[in-house]
Amino acid sequence: MRIGVIGAGSWGTTLANLLAKKGYDVTLWVYETELAARLPETRINDLYLPDFTLAPNLKYTDQLLEAARGCQLLVLVSPSQVMRKVLEQLKGHIEADCLFVSAAKGIENETLMTMSEVLLEVLGADIAQRYAFLSGPSFAKEVAAEQPTAVALAAENTATASRIQEIFSTDYFRVYTNRDVVGVEIGGAMKNVVALAAGVSDGLGFNHNARAALITRGLAEIARLGEAKGAQESTFSGLAGMGDLVLTCTGDLSRNRSVGIELGRGHKLSVILGAMRMVAEGVKTTLSAYQLGQKLGVSMPITEQMYQILYEDKDPQEAVSALMLRTLKSEDKY
Repeated sequence: MRIGVIGAGSWGTTLANLLAKKGYDVTLWVYETELAARLPETRINDLYLPDFTLAPNLKYTDQLLEAARGCQLLVLVSPSQVMRKVLEQLKGHIEADCLFVSAAKGIENETLMTMSEVLLEVLGADIAQRYAFLSGPSFAKEVAAEQPTAVALAAENTATASRIQEIFSTDYFRVYTNRDVVGVEIGGAMKNVVALAAGVSDGLGFNHNARAALITRGLAEIARLGEAKGAQESTFSGLAGMGDLVLTCTGDLSRNRSVGIELGRGHKLSVILGAMRMVAEGVKTTLSAYQLGQKLGVSMPITEQMYQILYEDKDPQEAVSALMLRTLKSEDKY
């Protein structure tokens, strides 16, 4: 099987390496031309995954269409806000029976679409039976180190799900299938917003009580939005819901939590992002999530406060007060 992995950040590189080590014919598309030129010799992605030597059979290119040519499977790991642009370039150059796996986590800013909706709009409704969405608690460095990891793979077509599950599964990377594409996507996107909030809490000097409250109420918020989009409630207690949320809100490798910590310490967003090479998806997803919640009439107080911190320069301590002093409510049904 020939596989193209589109996006050579830490996660894309890790997935490409996993598949190459299983013996598949894998080509990794690298956006940075100089990095693509170095990789065949060094076999180290010194920009995004510097501590790991990659499989000797893994191939690299900075030409997008070359990475996709003749592939039976395309793994899409571009940031969510550039996914549409990448797909538009690929359109017309993809094998008719090609399977798709999206590992991007986000909601498009301009359209408020999830990645499955973007795929369908750009590539056509007929691919609905050939795509799947990978999500769940999975820091790239830990997977690259072959530490035990379990993830969720959502697909509408059970045969597609089973085939891709088989392709990705190893003795350290366990893949569970799921039929709830919308729920898995919403969980994967929204956990980054809540992780920003958890980071802000940590940066302000709050401890375990505050973090636990944010995770729990954040999960309720994610579930409300997901159900408004047609997701299944049970998805949010699984790997793509609670599992990914806990990891991203507590783990030191979480880019979104790290951004939140710096915000809580009083640093400006532009300065924080300017010092980062990798993308913190939650920053742009917060804008989409806030607007989507408004559009669907979903109560999302944590997202609203994060939106105001990021886009209206609200003081983080004032955001905490706004959350704590809201009208008192029952916990019944979130």
